[in-house]
Parts: sequence; structure tokens; C-alpha cells
Amino acid sequence: MREVLIICRKELRSFFDSLIAYILLVLFLGFSGFFTWMYGSDIFLVGQTTLRGFFSVAYWSLFFFIPALTMRLLAEEKKTGTIELLLTKAVSDRQVVLGKFLGTLALVSIALLFTAPYVITLANIGNLDQGEILCGYFALLLMSGAYTSIGLFTSSITNNQIVAFLTAIFIGLFFHLIFEVLASNFSGWLGALFSMLSLSSHYDSISRGVLDSRDLIYFASIMIVGLLLAELSLTKRNVA
Repeated sequence: MREVLIICRKELRSFFDSLIAYILLVLFLGFSGFFTWMYGSDIFLVGQTTLRGFFSVAYWSLFFFIPALTMRLLAEEKKTGTIELLLTKAVSDRQVVLGKFLGTLALVSIALLFTAPYVITLANIGNLDQGEILCGYFALLLMSGAYTSIGLFTSSITNNQIVAFLTAIFIGLFFHLIFEVLASNFSGWLGALFSMLSLSSHYDSISRGVLDSRDLIYFASIMIVGLLLAELSLTKRNVA
């Protein structure tokens, strides 16, 4: 676990050293703030003390931001050859993958933490459903973990960051939108299957304040499969 935390801190530091973290924070806060308070779901215009508008905006903005964060994690190290140096040290492939996963998730958590003034402001305006707010942030973290694991996998199979980014977007698009569209166009067991695979249905359920074990298992399954595939990709490369 110590090695995982060391890699996690290293990745988090590298985000801030390369200005990626600052760019993410500015863009994320800019998008979320604009669409939450000024346009579309204007809280003052709607007249409700709710952050559902913010969670809807974050649902889409993080979908694009996370692949941009993960595309370099393994692809850049493979291209520059530093992955060889890293894997020759006393760390396993799994520790490398977990460390980079936690480092990215930590940065996303920091970005979400900077939206705390939204909650404080609404709490001072009116009665805020604290359970709904906590579940909304929890749903964003689970979604971020799922897409981070997918991004890590796509970054592990190529040394081209753009290819890793586009592949992560392509795979994520199925969970984010396509399965939902297919579920609405099919009935019976096939429609139920697509609905089960759709990330939006599980995200919406948790963000509304409903904690169902099936939703938790869904997100955990995506994260585990993505991380295992990323580890397997590194292992195959080492054998080769």
C-alpha cells in the first residue's frame, strides 16, 4: 500500500507541475459555475435550492475531462521509455495502475471540493436536502472512478495520447449515452439489459439519494474490469 500511495502522490504532483490540474480546475469551475448559476438551470430563476443543475453539468464535463487526464498516464511513459524504469523498481504492475488511478481520482476530488461554495451558498438561501447533495457528489465520484479506469486501460494499450483519449471517449460513450438510447428503443429483456448497462440510469438513481447495492456493484465492476485490463496490458508488454 505504501508504494501505491507514493505513486499516487507522484501523479498528483505531476498534474500540478504540468499545469494540467490548474487548467482542469479553471475549466471545470467555469463550466459548472456558468451553467449552474447563470444559464440553463439558473437557480435564482428556477427558485429552488437544489444542485441538480450542477450535477447534470458535471455529469457531462467530467466525461470529457477525465479522458484528457488519463490519456497521458501510461501512454506518455511508454512513449518516453520511463515506464521501463518504473517497472524495474520494487513495484508491481498492479501497484502502478492503482497509484495512477488514485492520483487521478484525487485530482477530481479536489475539483469537486472547490464547488463547496455552491453548497454553502444554497444552504444560506433556503432549505437544502443534504442527503441529496451528498449522494450527488458520491455519484460523481463513482462515475469518475469508472471513467478513470477506462482511461487507464486505453492509455495502457497505446503510446499515443490522442489515440488513448479518443478510445476512452468512444468506449465511455456507450456507457454514457448509447446504452440509454438503445434501452429506450427496445423492450423486454433486451431493453432491460441495455438499461442495466447504461451508466446514466445508475448515476441518476444515486444522485437522487437512492443507494442501491446494484448501482454500487455496477460502478465497482467497471472500475475493477478497467483496472484489471490495464494491469493485464502492462503484464503482456513485460512478457513481450
